[in-house]
Amino acid sequence: GMSGTALADAAGIGTIEIKAMKDHGYPIDAAVGVTAASATLGPIFPPSLPFVIYGMMANVSIGALFMAGILPGVVMTVLMMVTVAIFAYRRGWGSDTPFELRRLAEAAGEVLVVAAFPLACYLLVQLGLSINIAVGIALLVLIAADWYFDFSAVMALMTPIILIGGMTMGWFTPTEAAMAAVIWSLFLGLVRYRTMTLRLLAKASFDTIETTASVLFIVTAASIFAWLLTVSQAAQLFSTFIFALTDNKWIFLILVNILMLVVGCFLDTIAAITILVPILLPVAAVYGINPVHFGLIMTLNLMIGLLHPPLGMVLFVLSRVAKLSVERTTMAILPWLVPLIVALLLITFIPVITLWLPAQMGLIR
Repeated sequence: GMSGTALADAAGIGTIEIKAMKDHGYPIDAAVGVTAASATLGPIFPPSLPFVIYGMMANVSIGALFMAGILPGVVMTVLMMVTVAIFAYRRGWGSDTPFELRRLAEAAGEVLVVAAFPLACYLLVQLGLSINIAVGIALLVLIAADWYFDFSAVMALMTPIILIGGMTMGWFTPTEAAMAAVIWSLFLGLVRYRTMTLRLLAKASFDTIETTASVLFIVTAASIFAWLLTVSQAAQLFSTFIFALTDNKWIFLILVNILMLVVGCFLDTIAAITILVPILLPVAAVYGINPVHFGLIMTLNLMIGLLHPPLGMVLFVLSRVAKLSVERTTMAILPWLVPLIVALLLITFIPVITLWLPAQMGLIR
């Protein structure tokens, strides 16, 4: 999920995931379904490109959006894990691979090491050290521990901590946070893991330039579109139309969910956000819906829209990656829409799942 986009996760990591699951006895259809469902997590857990675009269009704190995505991401993860467990138990998936508690404990231990970093910073601050010194000490200890124990993923997992922590503490703007994440990633690729070559670095740079340029063109066109909507008072007319249908915000959110699920199937995520935010957000504000909560609902709907037929882009990406027909890929993905829809309903109708963490961090009121 570090790419921040569902399509990149499906196309990039999906190749590795599908092969690994096939090698461990999972049917190709199961591998495709799990990969498709997990790809929707990328833009929900930080960092997230759709959150950045939504924050720009809605004038909402990107740091608040990043923090708001964590608990919904956990909810989605748990629901998908339960779904995998049910299918695996009933159909005997992965029965050739014994459960190894030791490997699970090792992975959990590395996650706890990463989680201990912000806790250590907090405790050092409580002891009277400045936040800068506390972070410096904690980072030096972490680097020393990584060198001594040779962790597999601790340093890579620190990337979102640096990204979110820097913005939350006010050290970085979103643009500066992206630069800090790039520098950290270069350090990991060139120095720590030594898996990045100059050829790979050049390819990544050109891919980034291409993606950034295309996004900026979309944002430019959408900004002109938003100006036209303002001048023509289209948003006000749409608001009046919606209020004529219902004055209940929950019914409004149901209508938004239906609209966004359909739009997500036919329209690029970035284009959908930049076009629809100027129309829908003013209406949501009238209903008293928090813009951060609305951003999570919109993003998750668009991610699910990428999975469902007839034109969900992830269908075509995974069809090519797994070398399956689009029809078979569609049938493989359909069961995984159930936990995603359940997660969407929970996130829509229980706003505290989204808003609790950023409120505790003081990012929203």
